Amino acid sequence: MSRSPSTSREEKLAALEERIVDCRRCPRLVEWREEVAREKRAAFRDEEYWGRPVPGFGDPRGSVAVVGLAPAAHGANRTGRMFTGDRSGDWLYAAMYRAGLANQPEARSLDDGLELSGAWVTSPVKCAPPANKPTAAERDACQPFITEELDLLEDVRVIVALGGFGHAQVAKLLGMRPRPRFGHGSEHVAPDGRVLLGCYHVSQQNTFTGRLTEEMLDAVFARAVQIAGGAAAG
Repeated sequence: MSRSPSTSREEKLAALEERIVDCRRCPRLVEWREEVAREKRAAFRDEEYWGRPVPGFGDPRGSVAVVGLAPAAHGANRTGRMFTGDRSGDWLYAAMYRAGLANQPEARSLDDGLELSGAWVTSPVKCAPPANKPTAAERDACQPFITEELDLLEDVRVIVALGGFGHAQVAKLLGMRPRPRFGHGSEHVAPDGRVLLGCYHVSQQNTFTGRLTEEMLDAVFARAVQIAGGAAAG
C-alpha cells in the first residue's frame, strides 16, 4: 500500500492563511475593519477594500521574519497585504529592497509584483484595530495564528520586531524569560537559538519626526541578513 505524500510547508501555510482570512473571533475588530472598508478614505473611494484579517506573506523558506503590530486601517486593511499601500510600507519595503530581501522598493497592491526572497512579513494581530490599539483579549485571541505561523517557518533564524508590541509578543512566543528589554538595535537570543532584533516601528510618527531614519533601519536589516547568513549574535 503506497503512502500519501506529507503535506508541505507551503500547503500548511496556505491552510493557515485560509483560517486567518475567515476569522471573526473579535467582535470589536470585525466591526471596525468592516466599517472602515465601507466608509473608506476619500482618496480611495473608488477602490474595493479588503476589510478582513490580513495573513503574513513572503518566502516560506526565508531565514528572516519581520513582525509588526497589526494591519493599518487604510493600508493592509485596504489592500489585503501587510504593509502595503501606506507610508509605513514605503519605508519597510524600501529598506528590505536595499537589504536584498525584496525584488522592488514599493508595495502598492496585491498585484504589484512584489516578491520577498529570504524573508517573511507578518503581525501578531491580524485585523486592523481602532487607533492601532488592540485589547489584551484581542491580542490573546489572535496569538494561536502567529504561534503556528512561526512554528511553520522552520528556517527563520532572526526575527525583526517593529516596535515594543511585536517585540513583547515574539519574546513571549519564543519562551524568553525574563522578557528582554526592547530598544532599537537590541539583540537577544531565544532558547531555540533564534535571534530577536528590536527596531523602532516604521510608523509615520517615528519616520516623520526623525526618531527612525533610513540609516537606522538599514543597520537593523543589515544585521538581520548577517545573522541569517550564519554570523553569531553579539
